[in-house]
Amino acid sequence: MNYLGENIRFLRKQKELTQADLANKLGLNRSLIGAYEEGRSEPRLKTMQALCLLFKTDLEQLVNADLSAAKSGKKTVDVKGEKLRILPIPVDAEGREGISLIPEKASAGYTQGYGDPEFIEQLAMAQLPFPELPSERTMRIFQIQGDSMLPVLPGSYIIAEYVDNWEHIKSHECYILITRNDGIVYKRVNNNIRENGELLLQSDNTAYSPYTLPVEEVLEVWKARGIVSFELPDPKDYNSSLNHSMLDMMNELKSEMARLREKLN
Repeated sequence: MNYLGENIRFLRKQKELTQADLANKLGLNRSLIGAYEEGRSEPRLKTMQALCLLFKTDLEQLVNADLSAAKSGKKTVDVKGEKLRILPIPVDAEGREGISLIPEKASAGYTQGYGDPEFIEQLAMAQLPFPELPSERTMRIFQIQGDSMLPVLPGSYIIAEYVDNWEHIKSHECYILITRNDGIVYKRVNNNIRENGELLLQSDNTAYSPYTLPVEEVLEVWKARGIVSFELPDPKDYNSSLNHSMLDMMNELKSEMARLREKLN
């Protein structure tokens, strides 16, 4: 079911805007707002994107979710991808699907423009002829920052495959998540959607604590398929990482021995 008109009316009233107020914010005639709300006309893609930005929602929610029901606590997230999700796909001059590159400087823009064909077209596009990458799948390349996923270095590029059905997220594997509040996140994921509607995000760097992400916060999911880095590994870094891992193992072993002694006593 299409909830677009009802949602526009609901969100407008929630912000205490008249139809004329909303029309002024969008640069439209007031009569168009009435037509949208009554289902006599549908806004263009650019107008829907402006509505999403104004009301802090996304296209899938704006069109397919009953937002008034969501306000009352009903679950409306389409985790299976059964409803409309706009996924712009770039193609080259020969009509082959390309792989969009999202560098760190474009990360903030991507969370707003991920469903905008014009934004995606402005991004650099690559063709990666690696046999390990499935040619029939839609891919993106995301540059990551921070050290939470060491030994993957800051500035590395993650080659990722689009995941339509979020219930297919495999626990303990790495994913790129496009989120409403945290932007682009690269983490190891435990899938608890069916149990409690959440994802548990874990860093490979043990200095960072795991945290939960409600599925309502997720905009897109991409499964990591490979890594490209221009920082060549230093043996000293590897040895340091190895020493830390061994130290962690020793501490875990000591804790386990202490628990066993307590049980014996």
